[in-house]
Formats: sequence, structure tokens, C-alpha cells
Amino acid sequence: MSGDGEVAEPGWEVDPDDDWGVAVIATVGRQLRLRREAVGMRAAEFAEAVGYGEDVLKAGGLISATWEDVKRVRYPKKVRELAKAEGQAVEIGVYVCNSISGLLQTEEHTRALIEAAQPPYSPDDVERMVTARLARRTVFERDPAPSIHFVLEETVLRRPVGGRMVQQRQLEHLLEVGRLRNVTLQVMPTATDAHPGLDGRIELLKFPDGTAVGRAEGTFNGRPTTDPRQLRVIELQYGTIRAQALSPRESSTFIEQLLGES
Repeated sequence: MSGDGEVAEPGWEVDPDDDWGVAVIATVGRQLRLRREAVGMRAAEFAEAVGYGEDVLKAGGLISATWEDVKRVRYPKKVRELAKAEGQAVEIGVYVCNSISGLLQTEEHTRALIEAAQPPYSPDDVERMVTARLARRTVFERDPAPSIHFVLEETVLRRPVGGRMVQQRQLEHLLEVGRLRNVTLQVMPTATDAHPGLDGRIELLKFPDGTAVGRAEGTFNGRPTTDPRQLRVIELQYGTIRAQALSPRESSTFIEQLLGES
């Protein structure tokens, strides 16, 4: 309810700390309110009418245009920023210790992970998060293609997230992505010695102008950094992890063996 007792304008949840997202939602809300008032409708009537199309409201494309802005800000801020950075990078390196990288997840695997959260997300939030994560996979379709390398822990490949069929399709997807010419996929065996990634996720993105951004959960408070000295530390950690992991060919063979077991 608004302050005057009227039903609030149809709205969408957005991170209150996301200044750009809040601004877009506020602007869209104002535009929709003006359109509603122009056709003499209350908010509840307007919300129902939107479902019948713009011709009913004589909106002239306004709602379609604003909806595109809303869809973008409904993705979490950190997901939008990450997707933007991945879309500009010429080299991407990712290590995740307790799950399969979001860039590599199938829709079924992603959904199973998100639905397992406690407290549970609302159905709308689940859909929003699944869509946002899958949208990042367009990085594989870029031309020219970036160089992308992943290191995955054996334990996460063995975990039947979503059930055996979902696990099988996820392993098959990993093999498909691993065959791409610009992708290197390695598996870290559980039986290997300790390595620098045991503290958590490591990500490295390098850009055409020679700059880079990196993040390691166990280093520099886990915050993204562009400081050259800190980046050298993160690169050393990631390089050590890759050196201890199976080679790409050995990793592919290992995943095929897991498929035979599932």
C-alpha cells in the first residue's frame, strides 16, 4: 500500500544497495503511474490490463521499452557486473572448490542448487536467479572467443545434484564445453595434496588493454582487486592449482569414466 492507501504500482524486487537498479525501478514506476493516470485506471486495474497488451493502454511501446530495463536490473547487481566483465575479458580463469562453476552448469543443475537453499527462495526469485546464471553462458558464443580455463574439484563432479540423470547430463555438458577450442577444463583429484584453492573460489579476468581483475576468497578479504601486486599473488595461486590438477586430456578421460559409473 502507498501512503494514501492506494494499492502500490506493480513493482519488482531489487537490491536496495544497487543504486542503478533502484533508479531504474523508480523511473519505470513513475512512467507506468503516468500511463495509468492518463487512461484513468487505479493501480490494481492497471496491473490486470498490462496482461492484455499495450494497445488496450495506448502505451505506444512504452511498457515494452521499460520492461527491458526492468529485466536487466532484476538480475542481482553482482551478477550483472560479473556478466559485463566476462563479456569484455580476453582471458578468464575460474577455480571453484565446492561447486561447478556457474558458467558450466546446465539449467537443471543450476535450478537444483538454487532450490536447495535455506531459507528457500520464492519461485519468482528462483526463476530470476536461474535466468541470470544461464545468461552468462553467452560468453562462449563471443567472436572473437576469449580464452577460458576452469579447474573443477573431483568431489563436486561426483555429487549427484538433482539426481543421477541431472548429474549425467551435467557431466556430458562438461565434456561438450571442454571440446571447444578456446576452453581448457581440468579436474583436481581428491587424492591430491593441499593446494592454494582450498580456501575457496579464485577468479581471474584479463582485458584487451592489459588490465585485469581477480578475486580469491582466501586472500585480500575475498574482494575483487586490480592492484598489480595483489594480482600477482592470485595468479601464482591459480597457476599452482592448474599445475596440480590433471591435464585437460586426463580430465576429459576422468569425466568419461565418471559418466560410465553414473
